[in-house]
Amino acid sequence: MIKDRVIVIRYAQAFIGYVRDGIGVEQALVDIRTLRNLIRDNFEFKEFLDSADITAYEKEQLLEKVLKNEISLETINFLRLLLEKKRIVNFSDIAEYLLLTYAHEGEEEALLRTSLPLDIGLVKRIEEKLSERYGKKFKFYIDLDGSLLGGVQVVIGNTILDGSVRKRLLDLKEKLKEIEVN
Repeated sequence: MIKDRVIVIRYAQAFIGYVRDGIGVEQALVDIRTLRNLIRDNFEFKEFLDSADITAYEKEQLLEKVLKNEISLETINFLRLLLEKKRIVNFSDIAEYLLLTYAHEGEEEALLRTSLPLDIGLVKRIEEKLSERYGKKFKFYIDLDGSLLGGVQVVIGNTILDGSVRKRLLDLKEKLKEIEVN
């Protein structure tokens, strides 16, 4: 399984390197998603690709004819390579890796929790401040959470930036406990 994982990563990274200066990563991912859905939703198409009775050349010819108006030539060439190297069986894993790894290239996902809906301008200012602080771009997902009582909480990976009223009240409660003990 580790060998397959290494193969998946190598082919995925090679594909991204190949398309980056041509059609671009975004278009390549659209093509990969289209192909993945086509293979997943059409059992006959998957059987055709996996068939040992059909030569790689015949598969390439049919793929080019059928897909030339659906996906880019660069992606068709990538499929040709997978067929030639007998790695087409790894396509689904390569597609999933590509979509998970490069879907938000250069962006890190962040969850912005708030007790009330925020003005889009405020969300943009929060995004700018975090980008300055961490030197990264963020893709925000917003979650309304009434338990915060007010303020915001930002979750970036394992980091939680908590500016909620609930957090402030809990901190105040802990300080008051310390005063009572002393």
